[in-house]
Amino acid sequence: MLATKTQEKLAQKHVILVAGGRGLRFGGETPKQLLLLGGKPLLAYAMERFYAYDSSIHIVLVLPEEALAQWRGGAIPHTLAVGGRTRFHSVQSALRVVGGEGLVAVHDGVRPLVSVATIAACFEEAERSGAAIPVVPLADSVRRRSPGGGSAAVDRGEFCAVQTPQVFRAAVLHHAYEQPFCTAFTDDASVVEQAGYRVALVPGNAENIKVTSPVDLVAVAAMLEARAAAGARECSAATGLRNQNN
Repeated sequence: MLATKTQEKLAQKHVILVAGGRGLRFGGETPKQLLLLGGKPLLAYAMERFYAYDSSIHIVLVLPEEALAQWRGGAIPHTLAVGGRTRFHSVQSALRVVGGEGLVAVHDGVRPLVSVATIAACFEEAERSGAAIPVVPLADSVRRRSPGGGSAAVDRGEFCAVQTPQVFRAAVLHHAYEQPFCTAFTDDASVVEQAGYRVALVPGNAENIKVTSPVDLVAVAAMLEARAAAGARECSAATGLRNQNN
């Protein structure tokens, strides 16, 4: 009975799509999260991925105040929150409209190619352990800088690249974000760890890149085009097979 009640409390799923930044590193007048790609805002792709995972998920979209008027919404239900001066403050803002029960994912709004499998793996592990983040192996060599200007090679096998969504039990995330802001916080996992919780790792997906430059946008566009072409070929093959059977 206790296990059943716990499962019921964790059944509600939320995702905070963090898109509260102004994209100053990206350049241009339009925030990168609102740039059109294939006729849709970049941000819409992430929304679609989470909706495909669970159509009942509560989506909280965090935008800078000046971008709220530019956002056209779309068909997927969601709640809007105003971004803060840092990612930490943007998540704090979103948590005001997220209840204290269930599971909460925090995802970079400019990671449009997260897979449903990655989302599912993060939610499943967070339900078991309380906190889960997706990671991928490092492909490049890694060096540690020294104060004197030198550097030394390190074993890249000891490190991994962290992605989003980062998923937590709601009570854990709310408690962690009661802490005062610290410049050492690099992501939500670092906030949660500082509050005394352990974070589990699950495999991410390599194409789940974060768009931070025009080069990244070109790469995402190419992957989306390849995916659309593959889908068209599959559809064509299925149609041809049906015609042969008729």
